[in-house]
Amino acid sequence: MNLVPPGLEPTHTQSLTQQLNTLLSGFQVYYQNVRGLHWNIRGRQFFELHLKFEELYTDTQLKIDQIAERILSLGGRPAHTFSAYLEHNTLQIGSDISGAEAAVHLVVDNLKGLIGVERTALEWAVKAGDDGTADLLTQFLGEQEKTLWMFNAWLG
Repeated sequence: MNLVPPGLEPTHTQSLTQQLNTLLSGFQVYYQNVRGLHWNIRGRQFFELHLKFEELYTDTQLKIDQIAERILSLGGRPAHTFSAYLEHNTLQIGSDISGAEAAVHLVVDNLKGLIGVERTALEWAVKAGDDGTADLLTQFLGEQEKTLWMFNAWLG
């Protein structure tokens, strides 16, 4: 049975699902990073950042599901193991970060990395004529560019 949506070429969607699995891996790492920041943040900005990081990981959880389901709708198979996530990840992994400035720098670096992967995947979606994936990625980009701007403003 052909699971590729009508009007799309299986060879194009196969390459696109590989890009989306790289994005999925990045989002899984980003999720763990902001979850860890939420748990470990300390200092005068605790209340502000604790809530913000919870907002970020909750939103990221939804995006992870959307990416995995998009991969499935294109006839692919989403990565689903930690080893696969680490193999395809391109983002910095945070560890034992509890200071506000270091935490926000990690989020900024991760968002920049995700935006880069999304732009590459968007190019593949456009080449494949896949408006559904292009629309999803464009929505992600708009939201993340705004979040990136806000965190850069926070950093001063």
